[in-house]
Amino acid sequence: MKTLTIGLAINRGKPKALIVARELIPYLEKKGIRVVLEQRVADYVDRKDLAVPYRDFYKHADILFVFGGDGTILGIARDFAPYAIPILGINLGYLGFLSEAEPEDLPDVVDALLEGRYQTEDRMMLQAELFRNGKLIETWHALNDIGIAKGSYSRMITCKIFLQNKVLNTFYGDGLIVSTPTGSTAYSMSAGGPIVAPNMQALLITPVCPHSLTARPIILSPTEEITIEVSATHQEIGLSVDGQIGYQLEVFDQIRIRRSPYTTILIKWKDRTFFDVIRDKFHQGLDK
Repeated sequence: MKTLTIGLAINRGKPKALIVARELIPYLEKKGIRVVLEQRVADYVDRKDLAVPYRDFYKHADILFVFGGDGTILGIARDFAPYAIPILGINLGYLGFLSEAEPEDLPDVVDALLEGRYQTEDRMMLQAELFRNGKLIETWHALNDIGIAKGSYSRMITCKIFLQNKVLNTFYGDGLIVSTPTGSTAYSMSAGGPIVAPNMQALLITPVCPHSLTARPIILSPTEEITIEVSATHQEIGLSVDGQIGYQLEVFDQIRIRRSPYTTILIKWKDRTFFDVIRDKFHQGLDK
């Protein structure tokens, strides 16, 4: 029988993450589980024998335990998207909406994994391509969203959206968010977008502070591909990927967005629904 290997991906900016990981390693090994760590974490916990290069985790690990918050999970999801490694988030952040476990849950989580008492959930991702003067400049993949926004100028930007080579809509305002169902509870929700169950497949388009009484979010089929052309009377226009990667746009740049060929696989071991999480994390319906 193949030995289960778990890679510990740790946000080193959270001291508690290193402490929890160091305590977890001997427990995993006692259970017969092999552990791999990136080099700097292995040095910190004095287990150099467990070190592998971060970019090679996919060659060694069957599962990734991600210690941090939602932002840490988003980064890991992008880094390892092509390799379809199941991810279990251990929340050491503020909201922990994508995380499935708290540090105190870890012994139960490990037992559930060994006994097969868990499920996996495929989360749709986005692919965004930036074209400038007809030339492909950059390609990104995102689990949450692709955002387009004005910079420090107070003047509006224009986002013209094309669907099947026809203009779908034109939004004037602070910007635009294209999100996945997973990202519907992030920036898109803050901008007034709908909450969409993450097991659905859809592209969500949410305008940010639109200068219109009729501008509303749009939900499209996951088979659709949209192109957004940006323009403004100034040069401060930016693109963000999951709110973590930024790129300076130029007037008349075009961003082509479609469903990514990759998915993020999240491990679910608790008996709770998406709307249980909504209630717990956003403190809705406190009269349980």
